[in-house]
Amino acid sequence: MQQNNINLHEWRERVLHFEQSLNGTLLGMQAPVRALVISIFSRGHVLLEGDVGVGKTTLLRAAARLLGGEYQRIEGAIDLMPSDFLYHAYLDQQGQPAVAPGPLLQHEENLAVFFFNEINRARPQAHSLLLRLMAERSVNAFNREYRFPHLTVFADRNRLEREETFELPAAARDRFFMEINIDAPDDRELQKDLMFNQRFHDVDALIELLPPGIVPYAELNQLAEAIQDHVRAEPALQDYAVNLWRALRNPVQSGIELEDVDTARLVAGGASPRGMAMMMRAARCRAWLEGRDYLAPDDIRSVFHETVAHRIFFTPAYELRHDEIASRLLDAVLDNISAP
Repeated sequence: MQQNNINLHEWRERVLHFEQSLNGTLLGMQAPVRALVISIFSRGHVLLEGDVGVGKTTLLRAAARLLGGEYQRIEGAIDLMPSDFLYHAYLDQQGQPAVAPGPLLQHEENLAVFFFNEINRARPQAHSLLLRLMAERSVNAFNREYRFPHLTVFADRNRLEREETFELPAAARDRFFMEINIDAPDDRELQKDLMFNQRFHDVDALIELLPPGIVPYAELNQLAEAIQDHVRAEPALQDYAVNLWRALRNPVQSGIELEDVDTARLVAGGASPRGMAMMMRAARCRAWLEGRDYLAPDDIRSVFHETVAHRIFFTPAYELRHDEIASRLLDAVLDNISAP
């Protein structure tokens, strides 16, 4: 089918090849890889969760190579300032002060993947620059505006250490299209393969084996809009999505009960119109990947946790248990709201 001069059937085959290539690079991660693919082809930014050494950086480097764009990374630190994204000062060979572009500006419009590692180690000043970058895909520096029209921002949080960390404010969390958990595979044979197969020990060589640019990064914006236009939502499906939203905002009214939780005093905010629109954007992309031009309830259910959990904010009595309670709340919403 042709839309905006894009052959969506041909593109789907290329995107599935993209997904298959990622799955060949990281073993036992089909679910997070699918979520990542949906985010990229919905043009959304991603917050990654996972322990150290589970393959988050490898996954992003692989995605950048398959997209054919440039990859940059910055490390979160308590002394990181917004200027560190943009430039670094040094002394040149003549001993004179000089300035070189920072990681964000080195490739300008060719930057496809930007990874902010351990984002919660950085102060709010650094978060504020990231917010503009995600919202507008642009920054100001050296008396001009730099634009990154093809950029996808990824970040991860250090969830093991709490000293000298700064949790992301609600506005920053809401800018992330998805929050994706990446854990080491639980399958014994896959664990053995990761430990003893030399192929997975040299990340640089592993990335070099991937075909570069099988899905050109410069065409993602047009493709994403074509996907959204292609997939329709019938009235019954629209009603289902609205009912899910209403249940998130007022669980008591929807008859949702959670053990050891007062649901009447649970939700402080979240589930914004923007967040719900992003959920539907993800669902449409998932339907397209499944070979359909219409939405089904399973499309929404399959992206519900990743697109919504980090956008629900609880009252102080429950916020410290956010991850555990959010998962239970979302499961209860899906169980209580009837699908068409």
